[in-house]
Amino acid sequence: MTTATERAGGPLLLGVRHHGPGSARAVRAALDAAAPRVLLIEGPPEADDLVRLAVDADMRPPVALLAHVVDEPGRSAFWPLAEFSPEWVAIRWAVRRGVPVRFMDLPAAHTLARREEEPGPGRGDPIGTLAGAAGYDDPERWWEDVVEHRGAGADPFAPFEALGEAMGALRETPGGDGEGRDLLREAYMRLQVRAAQREFGAEGVAVVCGAWHVPALRQRTTVAADRALLKGLPKVKVDMTWVPWTHRRLARTSGYGAGIDSPGWYGHLFGAPDRPVERWLTRVAMLLREEGRIVSSAHVIEAVRLADTLAAMRGRPLAGLTETLDAVRAVMCDGSDVPLALVHDRLVVGDVLGEVPESAPAVPLQRDLSRLQRKLRFKPEALEREVELDLRKETDAARSRLLHRLRLLGVGWGEQAQARGSTGTFRETWRLRWEPELSVRVAEAGVWGTTVAAAATAKARADAVGAEALADVTALAERCLLAELPSALPVVMRVLADRAALDADVGRLAEALPALVRSLRYGDVRGTDTGALGEVALGLAERVCVGLPSACVGLDAEAAERMRGRVDAVHGAVGLLGSLGGSAAAEPGGGDTVLGDGSCAHPSAEIARGGLRARWLRVLRGIAEGERVVGGVRGRCARLLMDDGVLAEGEAARLMGLALSRGSEPGEAAAWIEGFVGGGAGGGMLLVHDERLLGLVDQWLTGVSAEAFVDVLPLLRRTFSAYEAGVRRTLGELVRRGPGRGGAAAVAAGVPGFAQELDRERADAVLPVLGLLLGLGGGRGGAGGADDRLEGGGVVYGSADDGDGDTGWGGGRGDGRGSGSGGSRATAVRDSGLVGVTR
Repeated sequence: MTTATERAGGPLLLGVRHHGPGSARAVRAALDAAAPRVLLIEGPPEADDLVRLAVDADMRPPVALLAHVVDEPGRSAFWPLAEFSPEWVAIRWAVRRGVPVRFMDLPAAHTLARREEEPGPGRGDPIGTLAGAAGYDDPERWWEDVVEHRGAGADPFAPFEALGEAMGALRETPGGDGEGRDLLREAYMRLQVRAAQREFGAEGVAVVCGAWHVPALRQRTTVAADRALLKGLPKVKVDMTWVPWTHRRLARTSGYGAGIDSPGWYGHLFGAPDRPVERWLTRVAMLLREEGRIVSSAHVIEAVRLADTLAAMRGRPLAGLTETLDAVRAVMCDGSDVPLALVHDRLVVGDVLGEVPESAPAVPLQRDLSRLQRKLRFKPEALEREVELDLRKETDAARSRLLHRLRLLGVGWGEQAQARGSTGTFRETWRLRWEPELSVRVAEAGVWGTTVAAAATAKARADAVGAEALADVTALAERCLLAELPSALPVVMRVLADRAALDADVGRLAEALPALVRSLRYGDVRGTDTGALGEVALGLAERVCVGLPSACVGLDAEAAERMRGRVDAVHGAVGLLGSLGGSAAAEPGGGDTVLGDGSCAHPSAEIARGGLRARWLRVLRGIAEGERVVGGVRGRCARLLMDDGVLAEGEAARLMGLALSRGSEPGEAAAWIEGFVGGGAGGGMLLVHDERLLGLVDQWLTGVSAEAFVDVLPLLRRTFSAYEAGVRRTLGELVRRGPGRGGAAAVAAGVPGFAQELDRERADAVLPVLGLLLGLGGGRGGAGGADDRLEGGGVVYGSADDGDGDTGWGGGRGDGRGSGSGGSRATAVRDSGLVGVTR
């Protein structure tokens, strides 16, 4: 093996494995021994001016060099670096000692210009080839045994010489001289090495590059030959900066990943000063304890012993990741892979997110985003987290605006989720995770403006003009209101009005209306003027009412399913539209609308909203009774009418009887059943509690012929499989008890729980509880005073309405006198039982 003293006259070539902690330690030892005058590193030369930031106090790896085309930011490339990357260690070593650092790879200007060209065949995995030659089936395990577990030797240059010779042997095999892009890169590297040798002397140059390129850099070629390879390469203008990176991205082999399986484990190996296995298993134990598992110090001791034993049995110099995970599974996880998957996700891979200093170059939009994140204390993180925002608070409202504006710009930092425990518009739930690619999205969005607000406004205007469907424009209007972009709304509203006036497709109108009506709600919480939206929404709703009946005729099964969804959405939108004017919408033919504050309003819009509600219900009734309308849509309209209390007693059974009569096709009847009681609309409970409807379904089903039953079975199975298991079980019991007649036969048979008449005394027993839950007065005892007396003693809870919209609960005494301000409600308990609610 050659030593440092024998290297005079040639550059020091340090061939490494990218993101290998063993290579990083060896590079640091070799640089300390050689003390070069200049350091050349595999990377884009455009980043030469950025290396000084590597020692900045605010720079925390993993980070990546980002290069993107100035006029097309989406064309970009990353060069990720972790704390244990040999290149990162070499850069910091040189900058701290004042040694010049230069990147010597093919410039990004050429690389990005050639990205659209077809890639070559590729060279495969040289590490995997060497591992296979050594008898290993796992390249990672071979690398750990040969490099990561190797102690420091007397000659710091020996491992690089050995690895270089191995790569030289690989490149001598047929097809092993590298692909076309590698040949171009290596030609450029040789030119840069020659230039550094002329400036600093041959013995003063150190090169850190992938081990695969070392034989090519030793190759004797002429300058003219290398320049001839590079002549005429396409070129584009690029910008370069540092961006944060994550361990999770390092673990990906596709996209911008680095393709290492265990960045968290490698980071631990590089950072652990001694006893890496013991320290690693201690971290595992801490993680499992945080997740509620019982793990003691005895578990850690036994896991260390097992890992060392496994390494000895397998002939390995030290316990590696495989042995430690096997020990964790056996000792700490009781043989289960479920907690082991958590260890792999949190520790073996990890969610570390790097940081870059503010002095790093960035597009103006990125600087404004960073400023807003600091101002709102909204730090991006690699680990997915859920955040709840209360829009009544100024900071949370500003965070909501930022997230909605970023979504408009295509920067998906967060995805909105369903809020838990609240259906109001004042609360939002977001799932946040910052991915490195979002830096590219921010750079792309920079063409729209220099601030987040200006860029989102310009993007919304452009999207409105370029939208093809009416529903896209209404959805955009909703997003503009959520993002509070008043400057974009006039353009969006103008396009919306034009598209709505010209679009005659009822389906598209029905799809556009719900988003538009939802947008009207945001004026209450966000202080946005939505007057113009109301007029457009009313116009759309009127046109849907006119065209919907004819649009429901002659539909196939797939179109009928879509129409059912549209009818549901429009029904909810009309109900919301009618309630926006106040606490009670105007009834058809009635007078003024009474608002929540007791005042009276009589604008034409309020009257139109009340009339629209009545008209919509008439449209639903017409569709439900229409003979040519497909069964699924008719059944759904009948169900909506029944849920709204519009159908008289027994009318739902009449409609079902008509739909399930012998004159109806079995397929149409089954579709009607699915529309009426299918899905998650509580149809199962409806059949449980309405014996007449269940009896009709049962009677129809038993009368279907064998041939037709085979055709309708998939539809019926889809309908009833959506019910909860308890509902299906109850329905089965009801049908079994009363063959052919559902619950009616059970009544005749005297089955407990069934009777001809309602037991009013038992039914009235739940009224006090409902009154207590709903805050309503009037129980069994009728209207009474707050100081009604209890027989036999008891406890009284008094509730008081103090006029601010909240219900305050006061204490009470056993004599029935409840305390509280304002008009009080007293709830009395007789003999430990709830007996009445009085006001």
